[in-house]
Amino acid sequence: MESNLSLYKVFYTVANTQNISRASRELFISQPAISKAIQKLEQNLDTTLFNRSSRGVTLTRDGELLYRHVHSAFQSIALGEDLLAKERSGDSGSVHIGVSTTLCKYLLLPYLKGFIQENPSVRVSIACQSSARTIQMLEQNQLDLGLISSPGANPKLLFLPTGEIHDIFVATEDYRRNLKLPEDAGTAQVFATATIMLLDRENITRQYINEYMVRNHIETRHFLEVTDMDLLIEFSRISLGIGCVIREFVREDLDRGRLIEIPLDIPIHTRSVGFACHKHTSSKTLKRFLDYIHARQIPTIPPFSP
Repeated sequence: MESNLSLYKVFYTVANTQNISRASRELFISQPAISKAIQKLEQNLDTTLFNRSSRGVTLTRDGELLYRHVHSAFQSIALGEDLLAKERSGDSGSVHIGVSTTLCKYLLLPYLKGFIQENPSVRVSIACQSSARTIQMLEQNQLDLGLISSPGANPKLLFLPTGEIHDIFVATEDYRRNLKLPEDAGTAQVFATATIMLLDRENITRQYINEYMVRNHIETRHFLEVTDMDLLIEFSRISLGIGCVIREFVREDLDRGRLIEIPLDIPIHTRSVGFACHKHTSSKTLKRFLDYIHARQIPTIPPFSP
């Protein structure tokens, strides 16, 4: 079936004006050319799109169905043109952020509320996904910003740390007691006996913990994989096993005794967490967002200067 964007542009304009003469003036083409374009589109689609009368034209039922989709398409084109123009000027008016569900809940949301209140015209979109996916999209310039743990040496990314996180293992006092291990049981003995609950293998945190366990010759006989940190925390609270969580996210549970930290023979090194962006970004809106975070008196974030 032959199709042509110019035919749909004529159809869209005639439908909006409901008058071939007015459409002719808007498009700067003759009325016969307008009529010929409509006839060509109707032939292509094998239907009648307009009812003609001396007062003008109105859409048929098929015309109304087509118009809804064409209207959406031309709106998307106009939006794309607008965003491209703003991007070329260095101010897209939007920030697209990639972040894991856990980091979004505990670290990103507190910043977003205030930023949006101060910058209501800025469009902020959040892609909740794994940190690995966020890093991949940042490298491909498909995101403006990512909130992730330190990606290590990465020539494409600028990493701005906001603080440190501590990976720990926790359980309830009842679960620890039911293992019936001596109080001085070492890490290897505890891990060989308990059900160890970890994030799934695609998660960067899981990869970091795997490296720790391999490096220190720690093996588990029983383990449970979970896709979400909140589920890990909840499963730990109901005594399903020993969960590997981030201390900062269970501080209240630890303070109130709902969970206890399982001591390790060799502690897990802390990790930096922060915002990452492509080194060659020029977005003024992104700079405004990062400067807002810096102004929230987090001393580990320097003023943004890509």
